[in-house]
Amino acid sequence: MGEIVEKARAAIGRVEALGDAASALFTEFSPTRILQAAAEAEALVASADRPLPLAGMLVSVKDLYDEAGQRTTAASLLLKDREPATEDCPVVARIKAAGGVPFGRTTMSEFAYSGVGINPHYGTPSNVFEEGGIPGGSTSGGGVTVGLRLCEIALGTDTGGSIRIPSAINGLYGYKPSQDKVPLDGVHPLAVSFDTCGPLATDFATMLAAYQVMSGGDAPGVEAPAGSLRLAVPENAFTNDLDEWSRSHFEAAKARLVEAGHELVPLDLGFLHEALLLNKILVSAEAHELYGDHLDTLVSVGDPRVLTRIRFRETLSDDELAEARAARIEVIARTAEALSGFDALIAPTLQIFPPSISDTLADFDRINAAMLRNTSLLNLADACAMSMPTHTTGAGRPGALMIGGIKGHDERVLSVGARLDRDLNGGD
Repeated sequence: MGEIVEKARAAIGRVEALGDAASALFTEFSPTRILQAAAEAEALVASADRPLPLAGMLVSVKDLYDEAGQRTTAASLLLKDREPATEDCPVVARIKAAGGVPFGRTTMSEFAYSGVGINPHYGTPSNVFEEGGIPGGSTSGGGVTVGLRLCEIALGTDTGGSIRIPSAINGLYGYKPSQDKVPLDGVHPLAVSFDTCGPLATDFATMLAAYQVMSGGDAPGVEAPAGSLRLAVPENAFTNDLDEWSRSHFEAAKARLVEAGHELVPLDLGFLHEALLLNKILVSAEAHELYGDHLDTLVSVGDPRVLTRIRFRETLSDDELAEARAARIEVIARTAEALSGFDALIAPTLQIFPPSISDTLADFDRINAAMLRNTSLLNLADACAMSMPTHTTGAGRPGALMIGGIKGHDERVLSVGARLDRDLNGGD
């Protein structure tokens, strides 16, 4: 038996050792299916005429991605009996062709519609640092599978922060690409003009390799730029009303970057903060288009917190919705203009320290909004962004830095990420 199969078998054993806690990580977990995929990857790697970029890596799959023979349920009881997918979606097919091994279908916020990761149907896993702490959403199970080192990569989606938030909470690297970089075919939608697909990973190089496979690219990596970078530090958005945990980590990261010779330039992005409500309006409207015919059923089988967010659309007139769409176009243009001349924007990924699951259930609307605030501003601006851990305040739980750029500037954002990972964390 080969190395890849043995690696998969060992990881399956670690999942089984979690006992009942594993049920909050996966909507489907079949050791037989995983071992078969591992054997196929073993044969593919052995026969390949070149090294495969994800050879033998275990990759958990958010329950939004179609896999042949599996039901794509979006962790919802509404969709639990839908017909299994007849084929792998393009992203899953690319992961397998690169030597990766699909490793179970992970839980998530129902329909991918929250930033905290609560799911009343499958349970909510704790984050890797704090028993009873929220995992971050909506890619909750995915973030924890990587954070626990059950696998190297998780396939996530990001509509308002659903890759970057669980990455930040669990000490991981996560990338939300420009919307047209990774195919959304065969990925169950939430809000089609906001949805993106991307990876969560244990380190920068693995995140980069996974993204490049997902996007169909052949480049082996990005080159970290030499010399001083010109980095925008937002004012009146992203950095306002931070709690002490977020503020102290960001200040420490900024100080380290100045020491490394970078130019940090204050940039007033107050117009973005003022436009924050547009996310709530537009995502609700697009989700309502998908689920509007099922609202009566969702009253009995759905997460009431998710249903309330979907039904927010019903409080809006068609004129208000049209105005919101027009306003977003203006926000995208203003953001692109503001960030011209900078290598990237830097900001805290999170506004507040991740609270407990129990506190979140008691105050869901406020906490969910706070967890989504910083990340969703870049979805609103149709931007690309990554989150990376920052080990700048000593041992213990890391902070999280978000690096953003305008749509299409993915290679620049990733190259800046490579440089800042080296400057802040000693990355290669």
